[in-house]
Amino acid sequence: MHFVRYSELMKLRYRYRIYPTGQQAQSLAQLFGCSRVAWNNTLAFCQSSYAQGEKYPGFAALSKRLTAIKQTEGMLWLTDVAAVPLQQSLRDLDVAFRHFFQSATGKRKGAKVRMPRFKKRSNAQSARFTGTAFRVADKLTLAKVGAVKVRWSRELPPAPSSATVIRDAAGRYFVSFVVEVDRSLLPWCEQSCGVDLGITTFATLDDGTKIDAPKPLKRHLKKLARLQRRLARSEKGSNRRRAAVYAVAKVHARIKDIRTDFLHKLSTRLIRENQSISLEDLNVAGMMRNRKLSKAISDLGWRTFRTMVEAKGKMYGRDITIISRWEPTSQTCSVCGHREGRKKLSVREWQCLNCGAQHDRDINAAVNIKVAGGQSETQNGRRRACKSGTPAVLVDASNQPHFGQLSLSF
Repeated sequence: MHFVRYSELMKLRYRYRIYPTGQQAQSLAQLFGCSRVAWNNTLAFCQSSYAQGEKYPGFAALSKRLTAIKQTEGMLWLTDVAAVPLQQSLRDLDVAFRHFFQSATGKRKGAKVRMPRFKKRSNAQSARFTGTAFRVADKLTLAKVGAVKVRWSRELPPAPSSATVIRDAAGRYFVSFVVEVDRSLLPWCEQSCGVDLGITTFATLDDGTKIDAPKPLKRHLKKLARLQRRLARSEKGSNRRRAAVYAVAKVHARIKDIRTDFLHKLSTRLIRENQSISLEDLNVAGMMRNRKLSKAISDLGWRTFRTMVEAKGKMYGRDITIISRWEPTSQTCSVCGHREGRKKLSVREWQCLNCGAQHDRDINAAVNIKVAGGQSETQNGRRRACKSGTPAVLVDASNQPHFGQLSLSF
C-alpha cells in the first residue's frame, strides 16, 4: 500500500437542511421575491434593449440600474432585504447571458444554451449570500434574516465563500456552501472495472456483478398519477389547488431523493474499490426520444451517475475513462474479439460463432468496456481477424437460467 502526495484545491458544495422559524421563513419568502423581481425586471430591460438594437450593457451597468431602481417610490420595498443576494442575482443573470452569447457564436462547446428565462413563484427559490452577509457558527446567521437552525449532517470545512439558501417546491429549506478543499487521495489499489449501464439491470460489472436500481419513479407512479389527477380537477387559485401542487411536489422530491441516494452510494462504492473505472459514453438525450424507453431511462439517472463518478474520481485520485459510444461492446466476443451483428434488446445471451463461448450480454459488454478503456492486458492479445457478417447464435433470456444479481436498496 502506498500513497501519492498531490496538492490541488477543488471547489465543492456542502449541502445541509435548515429549519427557519415562522418569522425567518417569512423573511426568506420576502428575500426570494425581491431576488426574483430583480432578475425578472433586469431581464425584461435587457430584452427590450436588444429589441431596440442596443448591446448587452454588462453587470456593472445593470448593478447601477438596480441601485437607482431601489430609490424609486414604487420599489422602496427592495431595501427591506439584504442587498447582497440581489446583486448576486444580477451576477447569475450576467453569467447566463454570457453563456448564451458564447453558445450562439460557437465559442461554447456542447448543447446550445438558451436565453435566460423569467423566474416563477411556483418554482424552487434561492438566494445567495457572500462576504459578510452570512456567518457560520452553531447556527447560520444571515443578513436581515437572523440565526437559522442547521442540521449539521457532516463537518463543514472552514471559510466557505458563499451560502445559497434554497426553498424547493416541496417547501423544504436547504443551505449550500461553496468551499475550497484539498484533494483527499485514497490509497492505491490494483483493482479496475468496466461498467455497462442498462435498463433492466442498472449496472453490470466485468466480474459478473449485477446491480439493480431502486427505480423510484416506477414505484411511485400510481400515487403520482392519482395526485396529478386531483391537481388537474382543482380550481386555479384555490386553496385546494395549492395543497394539490404541494402534494405532487412532495412525491417528486421523494423520488429524487431515493434516486440521488442510490447513485451517490453506488458511485462512492466503485471509487473506493477500484483504481480505474471505464464507462460508456451514452447518448442519453437521443435515447430519451424513444417514447417506449424514455420513462424508464429518466428513472435511472445515467448522466447523473457518470457526473458523480467523474467528480469523485478527480477528488480521490482515481482514473475514469469514458469510451466512445460507437464502440461495439455488445457485438464483440470478449474472448476472441470476433464481431457479431446487431442484436435485439430482448436477446440477453448469445453464443460466439468463432470460438463457441457463451455470453451474457451485459457481462460481455462490461468486459469489452474495460478492455476499451485500457484496463486489461488482453486487449493487446486479441485480434479481430473474424469480421464475418454471419449472425450470432441468439438465445432468448426468458428460456435460460437466471444469473445471480446483487440488489442494492437503501
